[in-house]
Amino acid sequence: MLGQHGRSITKALFTRPALGLARLGVTPNMLTVVGTVLTVSIAVLTLPQGRFLLGVALLALAVVGDSFDGILARTTGKTSAFGGFLDSTMDRIADGAIFGSLAAWAALHQQPGALRTATIALALAAVVLAEVVSYARAKAESLGATASVGIAERTDRIIVGAVGVVAVGLGAPNWVLTVALGIVAVGSLITVGQRVAVTKRQLDTREAQTVRQAQS
Repeated sequence: MLGQHGRSITKALFTRPALGLARLGVTPNMLTVVGTVLTVSIAVLTLPQGRFLLGVALLALAVVGDSFDGILARTTGKTSAFGGFLDSTMDRIADGAIFGSLAAWAALHQQPGALRTATIALALAAVVLAEVVSYARAKAESLGATASVGIAERTDRIIVGAVGVVAVGLGAPNWVLTVALGIVAVGSLITVGQRVAVTKRQLDTREAQTVRQAQS
């Protein structure tokens, strides 16, 4: 949900800087790959060690930079099917690095017990379900349906996770991050269900129309 508003804001703020990068010969695909490398590097080097505030601050800069690729592609007319594929693929890698790093932090720093087990499980669930959210949309589109609905798009998941990380970094109890990861996991699961449902409706409608046409 937040992603729709975020795209409007980033477009307004970053169109001119993106055009400046275009004049320097920077391509959207370059930005996509560089942004992913930075995101993965920051996540792996800060989050498992518990350097939450530093990690979130640097990741925020990386995410802002990652916004430039789509804006650059649209403003320069260099959008392409491969560019969209590359961007989606790199996003999955980045998401895995972020939530996987939080699972590593819990394994390394939390005391053995139910809280640590829950934190690790929810972080890994967030990784898996984020992949399924993306897959559900891609598979629906391959079948000629549209499944861009859902309460937990990528921006929503990242923001909720970041709030939990920052809260713990500022001294909140560790369970706050566990709750945030739970919200991400449950929101992602609901989003998968929403995408399955809307795809089924569209495919059922199309099949019914095909049957009617065949009978007429």
